[in-house]
Amino acid sequence: MKRLVNDIIKVLLPLFLGAAILWWTYRDFDFSLVSDVLFHQVDWWWMGISLPFGVLAQLFRGWRWKQTLEPMGERPAMRHCVHAVFVSYVLPRVGEVSRCGILKQYDGVSFSKSLGTVFTERIIDSLCILLITGFTLLSQMSAFGRFFRETGTDLQSVTGRLGQAHYVILGVCALAILLVGALIVRRMALFTRVKKILSNVYEGVFSLRGVKNVPLFVGYTAGIWVSYILHFYLTFFAFGFTSHLGFIASLVLFAVGSLAVVVPTPNGAGPWHFAVITMLTLYGVGQTDAEVFALLVHAVQTLLIVVLGIWGLLALSVEKRVNIQFKP
Repeated sequence: MKRLVNDIIKVLLPLFLGAAILWWTYRDFDFSLVSDVLFHQVDWWWMGISLPFGVLAQLFRGWRWKQTLEPMGERPAMRHCVHAVFVSYVLPRVGEVSRCGILKQYDGVSFSKSLGTVFTERIIDSLCILLITGFTLLSQMSAFGRFFRETGTDLQSVTGRLGQAHYVILGVCALAILLVGALIVRRMALFTRVKKILSNVYEGVFSLRGVKNVPLFVGYTAGIWVSYILHFYLTFFAFGFTSHLGFIASLVLFAVGSLAVVVPTPNGAGPWHFAVITMLTLYGVGQTDAEVFALLVHAVQTLLIVVLGIWGLLALSVEKRVNIQFKP
């Protein structure tokens, strides 16, 4: 019962957080404007052109995942890797675990090893985001400076708001996190099975050392992020008020949006909207237009993820039924 309550909290808390931030961001927004923009002002041709790049990013991710599993002797079917990635994006907070479970069920891949490769992917993707952010930061320093000042997230603004009590609270929280982490590790170390799992996770994390075709791996990684960027950039041409901003501006918004989704909400809903709206207004886009852009682009891209997730679930379900039906 306690575990069920914890699982429910893990799902509901991000939903509540995202909903709260969305409400605060759009609290004064006139939603009647959306239908007019939706049916009369959006160039759906450009929006449609952007969608294949969203699909391509997930395909690259599935292909790369298969490559990282092969050095450990795990050779899942390519379609299972891709479908598992599709499914992972529609399951809030448990997506990464679910895709490892899918490969375990359909190909017998070690769950702990595949989970280790997922950790490796996250490290690599975080480095990619940092590289993209670093490039855009250097090329658009003034825009980032205005963003941090406008949102009150620059170092001077943050430290100016913190008193002695705040620092004490932060210190206590950090100490509590360390103590809880140490306790968890100590308890896990008591179980031989868990030690084996940790060993497999370790092997998965360092699976890159055995990747045979490094240029292909780099190509897949570059393909993921180029596709993500184009998936976002091409939507600029779907709106008259953003079509003039240019590629560098889209990189700035992409970088800021990518950093915003660190906040644990479903598909970044809420923090992503706030970050993108703020940056668009700094580039001279009207507040209402910026809000419409963020709302519609996020909705379309989320709908694509949902469709891919449903496709993945259906494809896996049909394959499972066929296998059961024709099993000798």
